[in-house]
Amino acid sequence: MANKTGDIRIFKGIPFAAPPVGNLRWKAPQPVSAWSGVKKCVAFGPSPMQAKPAPFMYWSSEFLIPEQPISEDCLYLNVWTGARSAAEKRPVFVYIYGGGFRSGGAGCAIYDGEAMAKKGVVFVTINYRVGVFGFLAHPELSKESGYKASGNYALLDMIAALKWVQKNAAAFGGDPKNVTIAGQSAGAFAVNFLAASPLAKGLFHRAIAESGGSFLSSPARPRLTLQDAEQLGVDFAGKLNAASLSDLRAKSAEEILKASGGLNGPVVDGYLLPEGIYEIYAKSRQNDVSLLLGWNGDDKVMGAPVKAEVFREQIRKRFGNQADAYFSVYPAQTEEESAQSQGNSNRDESFGIQDYTWAKMQTKTGKSPVFLYNFTRKVPAHTPQTQFGAFHTGEVPYAYNNLQTVDRPWEAIDRQIADVMSSYWVNFAKTGNPNGPNLPVWSAYTRESENTQIIDKTIENRPLPNKDKLRFWENYYGQK
Repeated sequence: MANKTGDIRIFKGIPFAAPPVGNLRWKAPQPVSAWSGVKKCVAFGPSPMQAKPAPFMYWSSEFLIPEQPISEDCLYLNVWTGARSAAEKRPVFVYIYGGGFRSGGAGCAIYDGEAMAKKGVVFVTINYRVGVFGFLAHPELSKESGYKASGNYALLDMIAALKWVQKNAAAFGGDPKNVTIAGQSAGAFAVNFLAASPLAKGLFHRAIAESGGSFLSSPARPRLTLQDAEQLGVDFAGKLNAASLSDLRAKSAEEILKASGGLNGPVVDGYLLPEGIYEIYAKSRQNDVSLLLGWNGDDKVMGAPVKAEVFREQIRKRFGNQADAYFSVYPAQTEEESAQSQGNSNRDESFGIQDYTWAKMQTKTGKSPVFLYNFTRKVPAHTPQTQFGAFHTGEVPYAYNNLQTVDRPWEAIDRQIADVMSSYWVNFAKTGNPNGPNLPVWSAYTRESENTQIIDKTIENRPLPNKDKLRFWENYYGQK
């Protein structure tokens, strides 16, 4: 049983795996128990266990999940479809939310699928475990798993959801042979991991990543071995005075949530990820699918900038003899200059160089095309204090044609951008190419031309901007 809005049927809270509670906490997702009769699917399932959401930094309440319900019992998905029969075989679009792998949920208003379903796709949003619930590794967990690894439960949740899509998409008028996965921030990192994982082979056919990839380790995202991750788990159990897995699983979800430590993100475990993503792509072992990748003009995740003098000292300490090369592209002589450079540097190291490397590696070792974008429209704000430019996540309401879910002083040009951008995303899901009638032409990325679609008040295709800054990071990580 579903909700209905016009021609769109909406199914919310469909279980795709057993509740990961009790003895199923920190295990790969297990099959759902069958139910009798007709199941009502009219409300979102609980969001995964996490801290109570509260607006912060750039993100007002519209970018956050509802305060309730939040529960370990969270493995549910949602479907929007305008199809009238299974014979229609519409493209299936599976969206994976962001939140730093520590928060988030599919019930967020900006992920509503009605507008995308109206444009012809079967739109699916999925939940996955976050934080220590989604990633804790431990030697005993690895021993009991059956595959000699632990952690990465969140990614296994996504794979279970994609297997559900393969089995059930046709019932909603979708084509299981034409599935696009898409995600933003941590969701984009997840798309990158799935594109590299042999466990996800054949479960999707195109991929969209908005502001995220995991090719290069950084101080913010160090690369851990499984053994490193397991030791974090041992230390975590020690803080909770848990002498065994049964002791850990006996702790309440609230106790686990309040405890510090453990693993809160993916790890190269030798199972889901046989080796690092860069190595997988270098050896042409990725899931070779068409890609649509990009990041935003003000795509930074950082607090207030430090004073210019402090910043210069930090850079010289970190980069040593490469500091002058850094300052040539990120100048910091004045406070204003320094603040701007700190934001740009954070953007480029956190997101730009990851997606840029992804595009280059795919065109080097893969056969499927890449379409690269930069979203630079400064999201309208009510006050100068809430003007954060083209901020991290700011493109999401545009990409899914959901401006109405966010309280901003939208202009006619914003509605036009949202219509064009969502049409690009839908066209890509349909054919692997974002182009279509009455849309600005989007040329594929090549290593020679480095074509990039600039999405702003004017939408145009031109050479990649800020290439000098990305070159610095390319050289820096290349030397490392």
